[in-house]
Amino acid sequence: MTAAVKGPASYFPSIEKKYGRPVAEWKDLIRSSPLTKHMELVTWLKTAHGLGHGHANALVAHTLAEDTGN
Repeated sequence: MTAAVKGPASYFPSIEKKYGRPVAEWKDLIRSSPLTKHMELVTWLKTAHGLGHGHANALVAHTLAEDTGN
């Protein structure tokens, strides 16, 4: 039996369904942004790309954690 996905990644299926882009694309956008702070990136995703707060927060949290090895 597979374990349920927890944390930020649990939002990924609904993000892909709602916004029509794969999570990898969102992560590439985050990584290519000149912004580096968590809430700056969340705000940018919300204002420039129309994401909801929870979805933007999940993408940023997961991407920054990957990039710092956490």
